[in-house]
This record gives sequence, C-alpha cells and structure tokens, in this order.
Amino acid sequence: MRLYDSRAQALRDFTPLDETNITMYVCGPTVQSGPHIGHLRAALAFDLLRRWLEHRYGRVTFVRNVTDIDDKVLQNAAAEEPWWALAYRMEREFTAVYDAIGILPPTYEPRATASIPQMQEFIERLISRGHAYASGGDVYFSVRSWPEYGALTRQDIDAMDSDADADPRGKRDPHDFALWKQAKPGEPDDASWSSPWGMGRPGWHIECSAMSHRYLGDAFDIHGGGLDLRFPHHENELAQSAAAGDPFAQYWMHNGLVTVDGQKMSKSLGNFTLARDMLDAHPARVVRYALVAAHYRSSLDISEQGLAEAAAALERIDGFVQRAERAVGSVTPRVPAAFGEAMDDDLGIPQALAVVHETVRAGNVALDQGEPADIRGAFSAVSGMMGVLGFPLAVDGSAHGAEAQALATIIDSLISQRAEARAAKDWAAADRIRDLFADAGVALEDTPDGTIWSIDG
Repeated sequence: MRLYDSRAQALRDFTPLDETNITMYVCGPTVQSGPHIGHLRAALAFDLLRRWLEHRYGRVTFVRNVTDIDDKVLQNAAAEEPWWALAYRMEREFTAVYDAIGILPPTYEPRATASIPQMQEFIERLISRGHAYASGGDVYFSVRSWPEYGALTRQDIDAMDSDADADPRGKRDPHDFALWKQAKPGEPDDASWSSPWGMGRPGWHIECSAMSHRYLGDAFDIHGGGLDLRFPHHENELAQSAAAGDPFAQYWMHNGLVTVDGQKMSKSLGNFTLARDMLDAHPARVVRYALVAAHYRSSLDISEQGLAEAAAALERIDGFVQRAERAVGSVTPRVPAAFGEAMDDDLGIPQALAVVHETVRAGNVALDQGEPADIRGAFSAVSGMMGVLGFPLAVDGSAHGAEAQALATIIDSLISQRAEARAAKDWAAADRIRDLFADAGVALEDTPDGTIWSIDG
C-alpha cells in the first residue's frame, strides 16, 4: 500500500508503527458556524481512508478533534447565545451532516476545552527546552529556535508571511506564533483559564499537538486534513511537536479543495454552499458519491451536472443489485483484486469506482444470459466494494427505508396480478399493468423463473 506523503511530496510505501492498530489524527472543525461542502469533502476523504485501512489491517484508532474555543467562536457568540452554547450547537450540526452521509464516528472526538491541562503541560515542555517564551501573559513559539521550521511546506522563514494569529506586542520575531493567549478586556470570563502565565486560553496550533499526544502518544501513523491547513496550522504543529521531542506523524495527508461550477467557493460570489442545503436538495447517497468520485488530492468541482451523474451511477448499481438479489439471493461480500490494487495506490477511488461499474456491466450480461455463477460472483464483488466505500446496498429497496419497501410490495402484487391475467389469457389486463409499469419507469423482465423488475434508469 502506497500513500502520498505531503511532507516528502512523494508516494511512500505505508509501513504502520503497529500493524494491529493503525493510528490516525485528523483536524476537525472549528465550530464557529455551520458546515459547508468543503468540510464534508475533507471528512469523507479520511472516512474512506479509515474504511480501507480497517479492511486491510482490522483495527484503526481514529481521532478527530473539535476546536470549540477560538477567536471566531467568540466573535460569533451573542448575549442570547454564549460562545460555549454556539460551539455546541454548531458541533451538533457537523455531527448531523456527517451521520447523514455515512461518515463513521471517530474512536475519540476530543474538544479543545477538555484538554487545557495537557496543552499547558505541552507549552511548559517547549519553554523548558528553549523553544518558547512568555511575554506579558502570552506565550510564543520561537520559530528560529527550531532549524527545521518550514520542513512540511518547504518554505524559508524569511519568505513566509508573519503570523497574524497573535498580538505582535510581545513577539521577538514577527513569525513567532501564539501558544497561549492572554485574556483580553471584553472577552467572557468563562472563555479563559488559569495558567502559569495568567488567565488566558490556548492558541489554535497547540491544541492538535497536545490532543494527538494525549490520545495517540508520542508517535502515530497518519495526520490528515484539508490542503488549506498545511500552512500555517500543520507547519506549526509539526514544529512545536518535534521541538518538544515527539516523533509525531509518520505520514502527512491532505485532501484537495472544493470549487463550485468551476469557481472557488466564496460567500462574496454567492456560491458558498452549506452542507445542510445540499443534503436538503439531494439524497445523502448521491452527495456522498459526488464528493468521493474524484481523487482525494485533486480539486473537486461541485455542479448540478456532477450530482446528476452521481445519481445516475448509483441507479445503475442499485438496479443491478436488485436484479441479482432476486436471481440468486444473498451472497458473501468480497473485494476483487483490481479494486484492492486501486485502493492501495494512494486511495485511487476513481479507479476503484471504475472496477465497480465494470463489474456491474459484467453482472448485467450474466443476468441477461442466465448464468447464476457469474451473477453471484459479480453480486458478491459489488457488495464488497460498495461496503468498503460506505454505500449501503439497495437490496429489495431495504437501503431506502419503509417507503421503498412499500413500493416493492405494491410492485410485486401488480406483477402477480399480471401473471394471473396472462394465465387467464386476459391479454388486455396484462398489457394495462405492463403499460402502468412503463409509465412509472419500472422495467419488467420475464424469465423462466418468473418476472423480475428494476427501476429503469
């Protein structure tokens, strides 16, 4: 298995620290406002990686944090909704949309506010090692004290922008970044904690170093996040963790960003698409398919055409699955070698989906030719592949709930009435029922074993 390591800027063979327990840390949301489709795309990329690693290795310890204290959280709070209430409400919105599109819950989902002591301990380690300094109630990381600063993004310090996420008043160097922020006048009293440097709250970057250390230890396998986090967030994480003496992440992975109809997503352009709006307009399975169809490192363009193509692709898969289940019954899922090779090659989802659709086409041919062994083989493979990709199969409509089950009952009843009409040679009645199916977009196929139906996609 090979993964693209953003730090090495190359594909690397994946060699886990412990093959019995793969460890992953993924930067979760800052919950100052609701999730947009970029958040969904990032979460899905690492959900797919986790699912494949679980298939390959068995156990994965997956940590995704929640940043519930931050400048933006405080700015968006109001008298009628304190910062902690806003953060909790937004966290629940993220959880709801993650659940809706089938993202597995993390093994641990720590909130920043629940790890303040661990962050303070981490800061004290950096101070004692000469890589951080206190200044007027703030604490800063000294970037020039760590010669490898810039290693993740391969930048020279002097070519970087100054760090804007800190008050410059006490900095020794404009590039130094805040580890601890002194409480400011006007901020709520409950938004600060006591510390050796006075009342205040943690900086953004220290949160993930402290929480990954707390839940995964000094070293872990994979650190993930969106491409927009590489600098400064992940660069600063790497520097402070390495300076504290931790081996930290063995592989760095970043997913590509999202555009809408070819344009960068932006509130000013009016194309800033909230996750809930998209899920209200499209079935969750379709949204999931549209967001995973491109390679995780590529830029992903979201459009109505892309969503329509995703819906059509799922209809083709569902149609085959429904026909196959009626023909041969249940099967044991398996993952074909070609699918595994695609997934092992830096999570090659487009190539893996191509294997799915090739298998569906072969399975439909087998159904048309009445070859049970080939039908079972294709059905088993499609079941296994779609399971790994996180798509419940629509066997007899069961994946779509009670409404589809009721539809299946009605269709089966009409098929029985048609069969009775044909047996009685009441051809007019039989043709009326068949025309009714055609008008409703239901395709019938008369076989020696009976009539089977599928939604005509």
